[in-house]
Amino acid sequence: MINVTESAKIQALRLMEDEGKDGHFIRVGVEGGGCSGLMYQLELDNTDKEGDKSFEDNGIKIVVDKKSFLYLIGTTLDYSGGLNGKGFVFKNPNADRTCGCGESFSV
Repeated sequence: MINVTESAKIQALRLMEDEGKDGHFIRVGVEGGGCSGLMYQLELDNTDKEGDKSFEDNGIKIVVDKKSFLYLIGTTLDYSGGLNGKGFVFKNPNADRTCGCGESFSV
């Protein structure tokens, strides 16, 4: 399961409204790259694909492809608007190491 904090929920709903994507969900994934080896992906989507895992937490639907799910089990999606940067943040208990900006990780 992937958890969604209140601040991530508020920002996701705001983003969906601003982009005219009501009824969409958040698709998260993992792909090779970044300075630590794996990078997080996050996008708004409205189409389920074969093999997707689907969760709902805090009123937000999250969809993950089967391969990425193995890297993201137990992850919390948060949103930070602080001085060190603004954006969605993955708090991944499976990551052994993350880069300084938090956009890539290794297991």
